[in-house]
Amino acid sequence: MLSGTSLLRWCAAVCAAFLFPLAPARSASPVPDEQTLSPYFAVSGAAPGVDALPLKSTRVDATVTGVIADVTVRQRYRNEGTLPLEARYVFPASTRAAVSGLRLRIGERVVDAEIREKQRARVEFAQAKREGRSAALLEQHRTNVFQMAIANVMPGDEIVVDLHYSETIVPTDGIYKFVYPTVVGPRYTSASESPAGDETGAAHPQGSATIAHPILHKDEAAAHTFELALRLAAPLPIRSVQSPSHPIAVDGVGADHATVKLAPDRAFADRDVVIEYRLAASTIDAGILLQQGRDENFFMALVEPPARVAGSDIVPRDYVFIVDISGSMHGFPLATAKKLLRNLIGGLRPTDTFNVIPFAGGISMLAPQSLPANSENIARALRFIDGQTGAGGTELLPALRYALALPGDITEARARTFVVVTDGYVTVEKEAYELVRANLDHANLFAFGIGSSVNRMLIEGLARAGKGEPFFVLGPDHAEHEAQRLRTMIEAPVLTRVRVSFAGFDAYDIDPPQVPDLFAQRPLVVIGKFRGAPTGSIVIEGSAAGGTWRQTLDVAKAQVAPNAGGSALRTLWARGRIATLADNQRLQPDDPTRAEILRLGLGYGLLTDYTSFIAIDKVVRNPGGQGVDVDHPQPLPAGVEETALAAVPSTPEPQFYALAALAGLALWWARRRRRLAQVING
Repeated sequence: MLSGTSLLRWCAAVCAAFLFPLAPARSASPVPDEQTLSPYFAVSGAAPGVDALPLKSTRVDATVTGVIADVTVRQRYRNEGTLPLEARYVFPASTRAAVSGLRLRIGERVVDAEIREKQRARVEFAQAKREGRSAALLEQHRTNVFQMAIANVMPGDEIVVDLHYSETIVPTDGIYKFVYPTVVGPRYTSASESPAGDETGAAHPQGSATIAHPILHKDEAAAHTFELALRLAAPLPIRSVQSPSHPIAVDGVGADHATVKLAPDRAFADRDVVIEYRLAASTIDAGILLQQGRDENFFMALVEPPARVAGSDIVPRDYVFIVDISGSMHGFPLATAKKLLRNLIGGLRPTDTFNVIPFAGGISMLAPQSLPANSENIARALRFIDGQTGAGGTELLPALRYALALPGDITEARARTFVVVTDGYVTVEKEAYELVRANLDHANLFAFGIGSSVNRMLIEGLARAGKGEPFFVLGPDHAEHEAQRLRTMIEAPVLTRVRVSFAGFDAYDIDPPQVPDLFAQRPLVVIGKFRGAPTGSIVIEGSAAGGTWRQTLDVAKAQVAPNAGGSALRTLWARGRIATLADNQRLQPDDPTRAEILRLGLGYGLLTDYTSFIAIDKVVRNPGGQGVDVDHPQPLPAGVEETALAAVPSTPEPQFYALAALAGLALWWARRRRRLAQVING
């Protein structure tokens, strides 16, 4: 039996092992190197003289001309304390963003950033900090997660940083979507499968700032305001504009130009801004955009796919649903996932088969093998789904391995579809893509992101690796609609074996190099370079249900790319090429691929895994560079419970709470015994 002292030590060890990694850290202090890389709760208050919330506002100004979006993000920092700061802020961006510019404003002075190799940029930033000069460093940790660091923000300073990027807005089912993520969700890192990770933050040489950033408690609003202004310029009248995520003010519906505004507020900075709009015609405006430059010429072709085929022409399918039930899915996300699955499974055809694999820290399954989609099995599946609760870590890789290894039914030539449902709060994106590519064989994988601020990089990447499509379900009200979209899409793959050729048009460096199958009413986008005069044609061919399909675009009828983005096609082409190379680098790292990504990043002025933007003021404002480091906290994404941060890797959450309660009880007993001994001996 343990003595009082031994029991006290045991309790302390339990608390240290289970509670200390989760203890809140002050946002004005760097994360210790030995601390777990899990996100941590920020606490109110800071050291005297320190402004722990230096980011005051974020404003997004975007213009969408045709299918090209030109976006400027303005972050305003102000030091309202009495000590100099280095302010750090981790923030998300669109997964398609081609970041091509950064500008630093200090009072009346303006400094345009330069693109540098990442390590060199860090050295220059550190030197500027030591010398007491204001500087800004923008780094990419993932394709959709960036970190801004601002050095030597003096008391009373207001520093403004403008970030510029371009992206394409491709419609699906006639709906154009502009998405601006506002918050990085907490990322789960498995203790057993923690990846090597991306380049780390400038101030955290041993840890990734994309994982260890501070997060506010639930229902605590963002510390900064957020506002957005969007201008739409379309080739046809704009039929409707709406936002399923935010209250917006819209002007110009019915005309070919419209404006959308989201007023400054702190309350809505905890979810992705999603703005959807439709044009007057239901068909896609297929055509070619050209951009001619001094050294290189670029083109972009949009091709409308053929109509869908009847569902009766499609072979039976086997569906495997891989469902996240981890701690971060507790509450609203899991309730939404259950409603989505009820819609998906309830809509299966009698000829289909299916299975359900929930996962968190462990894996379970509905049945050892897929079941026929009859009324009895569907009812059984719905009871099984309703019994799931959100707790534990997010062990995505073991769940994918298990599902992808399940034997398929080859006797009936049954097509297989994997459906992953998750919020994506993990850090194993690269490993997941590789796993899907290596094991998918003749199936498709579709990914559903559940929640207000999902990891879009993971959801879109899984779908791309699985030759499927990504879906995003913001809340329960969207579950039925997205389920119907998947059913319609899977029942009608409109074009396979797609080929792009050129007649009398000298095109090269085409992206994508291999065109994927087309699903639903989603246009094919091809971008590349060309030499010589813009003449000839672009020919797209593929296999449809009714036979061979072919469409020809006349280059002579091409339009000039919009000026809103300056050199938008040039930037977007380079971004696409870098993304392709980065996928290859993640699958099989090698120095030549890294060197090519670095060359493209420097040559085209783009943020990449290996390049960063650095802006340094010439004025020495803080001799010696002494100051305080501050990690600006983010709000917890809307609908996500605090269990997303409280879960211990690979440990179901109820066990964690039981251990914590046991430790607390033992500590109370030890103290009580000590007091009784003092009374007896006193």
